[in-house]
Amino acid sequence: MWRLIKYLFILIVLAAIAFVAYAYIGPIFFPTDFAAPAEQISAPVTLEVQ
Repeated sequence: MWRLIKYLFILIVLAAIAFVAYAYIGPIFFPTDFAAPAEQISAPVTLEVQ
């Protein structure tokens, strides 16, 4: 039972390391996946002044 828990813990730690590595290294290899949409949006705003 402890062996299973140990392997699951190691798997979770490796998955966390992979997730952090993808967050830092991902934009270098996959820039379109991390790019923000480049579309300008304008909306009229009505302010009520008393």
